Amino acid sequence: MKRPFLSLISVLNFFPPLTSISSVNVVEALQEFWQMKQSRGADLKNGALVVYEMVPSNSPPYVCYVTLPGGSCFGSFQFCPTKAEARRSAAKIALMNSVFNEHPSRRITDEFIEKSVSEALASFNGNREEADNPNTGIGAFRFMLESNKGKSMLEFQELMTVFQLLHWNGSLKAMRERQCSRQEVLAHYSHRALDDDIRNQMAMDWVNREQSTPGALSRELSSTERELDEARLAGKELRFHKEKKDILMLAAGQLGSMHSSNC
Repeated sequence: MKRPFLSLISVLNFFPPLTSISSVNVVEALQEFWQMKQSRGADLKNGALVVYEMVPSNSPPYVCYVTLPGGSCFGSFQFCPTKAEARRSAAKIALMNSVFNEHPSRRITDEFIEKSVSEALASFNGNREEADNPNTGIGAFRFMLESNKGKSMLEFQELMTVFQLLHWNGSLKAMRERQCSRQEVLAHYSHRALDDDIRNQMAMDWVNREQSTPGALSRELSSTERELDEARLAGKELRFHKEKKDILMLAAGQLGSMHSSNC
């Protein structure tokens, strides 16, 4: 099996005559990488465009986020004295993760599924019958993995972000209280992209929480911003944290509009 860094070298060879990652124009390289994937048949529903977002600031350090065509998000992980440097820093970590994600070891295979399920059983002191029962947590985990066989870990993480947000927001608990089965929830959201309808509904849930428990929104936002910064500086994938912050900011905006209309 090829080592991951060999995949990086092969991508660098796509941009001759470059010979090292430091000499790559990472912003151009990242965009061309995804255009190359699309030209080779990758299913990119929203096209191959890489999207950058600068955090508003009048002084350094500057922070930039980059969202890949599938939805994965990364951010500048270094101290960036300029906006251009922040953009390059975000592109660098996104390019390295994009390339590494192409490695065969990052694909969900039967072997990967068995290993992951065995590790989950060991962690939660479960038994093999639980893994074969889709109504248990470990069984649902296995179902999710098998439903995404052949996909990369970034693709799987993009799907899992939806369920992470549903859990964080309390939506999964609410569906369970309405007697929705785990299978029904998995079947519905496994094929639904994270869209503005989901974000707006979650934002309204936080508006209601703030109205019933004043201060809940600001506390959650402060916690989320800390988690986002820690994950960004560690070079981790950020979509879950970034979506949480965006949803909470959307809720704050809705509250502000409600207060203005009542004045």
